[in-house]
Amino acid sequence: MTDDWQRQLHALHEELIRRDDPAAWVKEADAVDASLRYPHLALRGPVFGVAVQDPAAGPGWRVLKPVVDGMPQVARDGMHSHLWFTAKDGTDDRAVRRELLAAVALLEREPANEVTACGVRYRVVRGEEFMRCALDGAPEPPRPTDPEPADRSWERRQRAEPSPDADFVLDPDRVAGPMAYALKQGLREFSYRGGRCPDDIRADSERALTTHPDVVLLPVAFGLVERRGEGWMPRGGLHAAPHQARRMFYDGMAEIWAMLHDYDDEQKARYARAAEEYRALQRADEFTVDGRAFRICRVERMVRMGPDGPEPARPSDVDEYGPTKMHPTMDEDGTITH
Repeated sequence: MTDDWQRQLHALHEELIRRDDPAAWVKEADAVDASLRYPHLALRGPVFGVAVQDPAAGPGWRVLKPVVDGMPQVARDGMHSHLWFTAKDGTDDRAVRRELLAAVALLEREPANEVTACGVRYRVVRGEEFMRCALDGAPEPPRPTDPEPADRSWERRQRAEPSPDADFVLDPDRVAGPMAYALKQGLREFSYRGGRCPDDIRADSERALTTHPDVVLLPVAFGLVERRGEGWMPRGGLHAAPHQARRMFYDGMAEIWAMLHDYDDEQKARYARAAEEYRALQRADEFTVDGRAFRICRVERMVRMGPDGPEPARPSDVDEYGPTKMHPTMDEDGTITH
């Protein structure tokens, strides 16, 4: 550990004591316990989102579209749609609309990772998704100090749950405590290694250590994983709170999986019964149905930062499709041609 690391950790420790915040102390103790019980980090792969730098809001970058997409082009599509709908509904100024539509036109033609419109920079950002794991490979479940919603309803929501990434400021100097700082510093030197990674992926990963040396830890999220052989595979998206992931699991067993996978009547009944058994447990993070083992797990993510902001998609990141025209043509007056 370098002297700078030690100074930073001591300063964070002293700040924790000075605040005299028992809740913060318990959360930090929880993090220490988790590092001992789940000492390994299992990489789940890159994820992508969109960040924005708006001079009107300050010099920093904030998350515009959650960093959860599996391909850069999915994030570009999100940026594309945001700009088109901003041109449609967000302004009556012809000059502003013209600039927004010029950015849209670029994204229709090219896999651009950054566009600028009206002085605002929009960038596809690259993150890494990982989980803590025990010695036997089991992923870390939610911690006792992870926040739960006040209303732990099991009914399906009509509106989408807010993302934990919404308007999150990408500030590499902000840390939540000594354990978060230690994790962040440890991840600074992370890169892809080993013979299973192609040369171009390893080269891009090593280059990022220099071009984007800082690390920002995104808000913790929660998801569902299923045991497959010796490993665990993700099932579904990420959620801001453990109960939201539990409700997604319940909905899957109760109804959604039967429709997606064409269960027969016997399977439907079996999974529906299992869903009600799981719901009756209230806060269970492990459950087995039909011989399949599931777990609600804690998912962490990081974004690399450089002098010019967050790391964009790398040349070696893979897309399954390219840019396309997603919306009808609009002119600077807002007239849409279908």
